[in-house]
Amino acid sequence: MDKLKIAVLFGGCSEEHDISVKSAREIAKQIDSARYEPFYIGITRAGRWLACEKPCPDWEQRECFPVIISPDRTVHGLTFVRDNNYQTLYIDVVFPVLHGKTGEDGAIQGLLELSGIPYIGCDIASSALCMDKSLAYMAVKNAGIAVPEFRIVHPDAHMSNGYSFTTNCTPNDHSCTADCTNDAASRITVQDMPAYPVFVKPARSGSSFGVSKVHDQGELHAAIKTARQYDDKILVEEAVFGTEVGCAVLEKDDALVVGEIDQITLSHGFFRIHQENAPENGSENASFTVPADIPQEKQNELKETAKAIYRALGCRGLARVDMFLRKDGSILLNEVNTLPGFTSYSRYPRMMKAAGISVSEVIDSLISTALKTEINI
Repeated sequence: MDKLKIAVLFGGCSEEHDISVKSAREIAKQIDSARYEPFYIGITRAGRWLACEKPCPDWEQRECFPVIISPDRTVHGLTFVRDNNYQTLYIDVVFPVLHGKTGEDGAIQGLLELSGIPYIGCDIASSALCMDKSLAYMAVKNAGIAVPEFRIVHPDAHMSNGYSFTTNCTPNDHSCTADCTNDAASRITVQDMPAYPVFVKPARSGSSFGVSKVHDQGELHAAIKTARQYDDKILVEEAVFGTEVGCAVLEKDDALVVGEIDQITLSHGFFRIHQENAPENGSENASFTVPADIPQEKQNELKETAKAIYRALGCRGLARVDMFLRKDGSILLNEVNTLPGFTSYSRYPRMMKAAGISVSEVIDSLISTALKTEINI
């Protein structure tokens, strides 16, 4: 029996480039070489696509050659130049091991829809919906599931849903001591905001890049400026006091399977694992308990809530659903990651392993689900 040809995409133009490379390295270790023939395509930070032998820290310095996924459905695979000739290679499934912008926001999914090649993970609509935290909150809230109170800072510095901004000074107002620049976001005062403290974060960015915890009005301007380095649409969100938990959701044999719940305990600050100095050696301010130290009845409720969120957002294949569990037992959505990390220290594979599901089994299920999904354009 011929092996299925799997194109594994990694790297990318987002701030999560390095995390993607690490995830792809774990995929390369765990994929069943008896069943699959993987082809590794690294995308540089500048957006260049290069076929390489395997993902590794210095993959760009290794022997590579230019390659693209053709949007031409008659190719149904890769187009590349070797020995001064154009060549094509049929691909059965694409595994986009890409995190953050252009990887989880519907961009790469759009190309794959055009190509007609089955691919792992969420489709265009659900990828875009989950990537934009404000839109995900609205969709989940409409499904009857609680979300944090939030406000949106749009690029034109107007508040959504009728909430307003007031300009508290002008660039030439020398009596003002605020950090005033021509950037409108640095000159605003938010009205009708959630009570402090709040989190200010890019609405469409991965991990915790650009996220700040703000304790009072004086810290707000700098936090918005930091967030705008990653996105021009900003979320101002209430700080939820409770336990942060995660659920790894996987489509397996036409059913939704949830791994063991993980529980995050912070010593200080907030959870930002991918910005640690040495994440492979553990977090600097967080410890993990898997399975979570939560009564079984509440664990079951969390798992069912994770499934409900997954369905409400139209997810496919896999997702990591992060939630808050308050002391009063109420559950709120935190965020949904449509292509969670597969690094050696990532939460998703850890939760699945605790439930008796290996990374190799996860890959098998993802490929099986992708092959069953019909692409329609």
